[in-house]
Amino acid sequence: MDSNKRPDTMARITTKELADAFIAQQIEAIRKQVGDKKVLLALSGGVDSSVCAALLIKAIGKQLVSVHVNHGLLRKGEPEQVVEVFRNQLNANLVYVDAVDRFLDKLAGVDDPEKKRKIIGAEFIRVFEEEARKQEGIEFLAQGTIYPDILESDDGIKSHHNVGGLPEDLQFALVEPIKLLYKDEVRVVGKALGLPDGMVFRQPFPGPGLGVRCLGAITRDRLEALRESDAILREEFAKNGLEGKVWQYFTAIPDFKGVGMENGKRTFAWPVIIRAVNTVDAMTATVENVPFELLQHITARITTEVKGVNRVLYDLTPKPSATIEWE
Repeated sequence: MDSNKRPDTMARITTKELADAFIAQQIEAIRKQVGDKKVLLALSGGVDSSVCAALLIKAIGKQLVSVHVNHGLLRKGEPEQVVEVFRNQLNANLVYVDAVDRFLDKLAGVDDPEKKRKIIGAEFIRVFEEEARKQEGIEFLAQGTIYPDILESDDGIKSHHNVGGLPEDLQFALVEPIKLLYKDEVRVVGKALGLPDGMVFRQPFPGPGLGVRCLGAITRDRLEALRESDAILREEFAKNGLEGKVWQYFTAIPDFKGVGMENGKRTFAWPVIIRAVNTVDAMTATVENVPFELLQHITARITTEVKGVNRVLYDLTPKPSATIEWE
């Protein structure tokens, strides 16, 4: 039987009872596969890796070594949330790596989107490899692979989704406890495992993170303005009932400035672009009809609270002709 093929008889996990049954089944399977050996996991804080980690912690406790790499391109509060949930609440064996300067120094002056993505991906692999080599007794690599990753890949697993490119001499056997689940099922399992809603229902986020929303060459001041404006947008969408209604929403900041006014004086600052879209499969997307009064309120907050910004734009372009992300 193909272990990457979801059985036709497998029921869709839609309830806590079904999730609990799946969790119990996977705990038994994980313990049988791993025994008393150690497992290494790259924990991004995203839905898939978080649910995978929580399931493994329930099965094997501190035999799981979770590595969280903070590359400086996460949204506001996300590294802190990973530490709070996994180290403080779940008592996980968590390795936190502050690699902000390392990543941003590598990205300095690089404005080509594809080059930025490759630098971020390659540097992540280097950091993860360094941390892996510090550990002793690791025999397994856990990954938050889910079923769409398998279905959408010609080779079985998306290399960009997981930790691809690791040296062959690491020779880890794979542990992928949620690989037969769809995203909606992963969220149900995450809830049953006790993960917070802010993590379980986290909206899609690109692997390179804010690196592809800080358009052009990344600068630290513009990256900080991006992080703060994005946090305001997320806060206001949550307060106004749009958090679970809109599939994906974020801000982007281009690498040019425009003229503005503040306290009767001329300013020369960045624009913030708001993007809010709905989609089923991410192949096409429609723009959310955000109430104009809310957009005005968000604009007032961003231009008042975010340093270096003097105007806000709303992206009205569906996919196609635009893509969801700007880079």
